[in-house]
Amino acid sequence: MDVILVRHAIAHERNRKRWPDDSLRPLTPAGRAKFRKAARGLAPWLPKAAVILTSPWVRARDTARMLADAARHEKPIECIELAGDESVKRAFDLLRARKEGTVVLVGHEPYLGQLLSAALGGERRHLKIEFKKGGAACVAFQRSVAPGQATLCWMLPPRFLRALH
Repeated sequence: MDVILVRHAIAHERNRKRWPDDSLRPLTPAGRAKFRKAARGLAPWLPKAAVILTSPWVRARDTARMLADAARHEKPIECIELAGDESVKRAFDLLRARKEGTVVLVGHEPYLGQLLSAALGGERRHLKIEFKKGGAACVAFQRSVAPGQATLCWMLPPRFLRALH
């Protein structure tokens, strides 16, 4: 299974007055514009049979929709397992339940960095990974979808994805 991790696009800064519930914090207009270009750069790399799963938080969900539109894919599926306050273990459980050859996960930091670290190095290793907003990474699981079993195929910052467009 190939797993493509996508960090949500640039969102508004945390503001408890405007968004007491951080899950409702939206993307900025600039974040939307930049990610639309990045999504067009990433879209050709997504197989038609890939499924896009997203955190239900607004900024991730909107990022996933832009990616699905650019790639002409089905509407993203919201998964509570990808919310920013969930355990990485739940992402592995979610992936093991999928049958697709390629799964796209759209989510948050530090969650995606922790997931990538666990996929590559195992549960006890903590790799320091800089995952930029709107960036993407791809890992491949050859045998089992488990910590320490993935191979890094690529990791691209948003600037590079926008240049592919």
